[in-house]
Amino acid sequence: MTPIPPNVAALLPEYVLTIAAVAIMMMEAMLKPGASRKPLGWLAILSTIAAGIISYLQLAMGPLVAFSGTIRVDAFSVFFHLLIAGIVIATLLSSLDYFDGNASHAGEYFSLVLFGAVGMMLMTCSVELLMVFIGLEISSISTYIMAGFRKSQTASSESSLKYFLLGSFATAFFLYGIALAFGATGSTSLTAIAAAIGGNATPRMALLALAMMIVGLGFKVSAAPFHVWTPDVYQGAPAPVVGLMSTAPKAAAFAVLLRVTFSGFASMSHRWTLMLWILAALSMTLGNLGALMQRDVKRMLAYSSIAHAGYLLVAFTALPAQGIAAACFYTAAYAAMNVGAFIVVTEAAGFQESLRTVDDYKGLALRRPILAALLALFLLSLIGIPFTGGFFGKFYVFTGALQAGHVWLAVIGLINSGVACTYYLRLLASVYSRREDGADAPRIAETMSIAAGAALALTAVATLLLGVMPGRVLRLAQDAGSTFQANQPAAADGAVPVNASEAQH
Repeated sequence: MTPIPPNVAALLPEYVLTIAAVAIMMMEAMLKPGASRKPLGWLAILSTIAAGIISYLQLAMGPLVAFSGTIRVDAFSVFFHLLIAGIVIATLLSSLDYFDGNASHAGEYFSLVLFGAVGMMLMTCSVELLMVFIGLEISSISTYIMAGFRKSQTASSESSLKYFLLGSFATAFFLYGIALAFGATGSTSLTAIAAAIGGNATPRMALLALAMMIVGLGFKVSAAPFHVWTPDVYQGAPAPVVGLMSTAPKAAAFAVLLRVTFSGFASMSHRWTLMLWILAALSMTLGNLGALMQRDVKRMLAYSSIAHAGYLLVAFTALPAQGIAAACFYTAAYAAMNVGAFIVVTEAAGFQESLRTVDDYKGLALRRPILAALLALFLLSLIGIPFTGGFFGKFYVFTGALQAGHVWLAVIGLINSGVACTYYLRLLASVYSRREDGADAPRIAETMSIAAGAALALTAVATLLLGVMPGRVLRLAQDAGSTFQANQPAAADGAVPVNASEAQH
C-alpha cells in the first residue's frame, strides 16, 4: 500500500474542510431561493466530524513535518485541532434552525464557518510566521463576513465594518512584527528565530518584533487595551457567530502566541513575561469592571470574554510545562461554557434576538426550565464554581502563576473572580425571578430542535466532565505542552518521528 505523502497527511483535516466548503458553495448555487439549506449544514457537520477524527488519528502517526518545515503536526496542534472541530460542530448544530427560513444564503454561512476553521487549524500547526499570517487572514476574512450576516439589520452591518477596520489595523501590527523578526534574525521560521536569539545578546529589533506580534494577537484574543472592538461587534453579530468568534479564533490565536513565546522567543521569557503580566492584569480588571456596568446580555458576555482572556494570559507567566498545559486546558473549558451560553441565547432569543437586556430574561425559568438550568450551569462555570470546567481551569492557571512566583497576579485574578460573581449572578437571578404582573413579556421560542439540543448537550457534558473528570483532557494538554521541551529543528518535507519523549507524556 502506498503511504500517504507527508504534505497530504499533515494537512488532511484542512483538505477535507476545504473540499466540503467548496462543495457547499457549489451546491448552494443550484438550490432554489426558498429551499431549505439544512442538508448543506449537515454536510458541513459531517465534514467537521471527519476532520476531527483524522486529527485524532494523527496522534498515532507521531510528529509530522511538511512543506519544507513550515507545518508541524504534533500533540500541541492536534489538541487545538480537536478543540476547534468541537466548537465548529456545536456552532453548526445550533445554526441549522437559526438561519433556516431567515436567510436564503445560509449555505454561504456554512461554507464560511468551514473556511474559518481551515484558517484556525492552519494557524495552530504552522511553525513559520508567514504561514501563520496566511491562516490568520483566512480565519479573519471569514469571521468579518459572518459578523454582518444579518444583512437586514443595521447593527449587524456596523458590527462587521468595525471588526474589519480594526482587525485590519491589528493584522498590520502582526505583519510588521514578522518583518522586524526577519530583519533581526534573517528568518521567519520559529526554529531559526529561537536559534538566532538564543545567545546572550538579545537584538532590540527582535524585542520590538515580539511586542508588535503580541499587539496583533492581543486584538484577536480581545485582551486589554486592544479590546475596544469587542462589545460593539458581539452586540451586533448573530448569536451563533458570537459563540464561534469568541472561542475558536481566540483558541487559534492563543495557540500561536504559545508557539511564538515558549518556542520562538523562549530565551526572551524574562522580557515577554512582564508584558503579558501587565496585559493579564489589565484584561481581568477592565473586563470585569466593564461587565458590571452592562445591562445588555451580549455586551456583558463580551466584557466577560475580555476578562477570561486575562485569566488565560496568567498561564503565560507560569513555568513552561505548567503554563502551556494550563493555557490549553483553560481554553478548552472556556470554549465549552461560553459556546453553551451563546447557544442558550440563540435558542431563547431567536433570529430577531428578542431577549437583549438582563430584565428580558425574567421568567425564563418558568417558560423554559431546561434552558434556564443549562444557562445556570454555564454561568456558574464562568464564575468558577467547583465541579465545573471553569473551576479547574482557573485552579490550574492560578496554581501555575503561584509556582512561578507571581503571587500578586494570582491575587488580582482571585479578586476579579469575586467581582465577576456580581454580574453573572445578576443575570442568573433575573432568569429565576418572576416577571411583574402586567409587564409585557418578550417573545421566547417555545421549542428546541434536535440539532440545537444536541449542541447544548455536547457543551453541557463537556463543561461537567472538565469539572468532574478533567484527567483525560489535562493529559492531552500536558502532552501538548511537552512538545515544546524538545524544541528540535524541523526536517524538510517528511514525517519525522521525533524522539520518544516528545510523543509520550
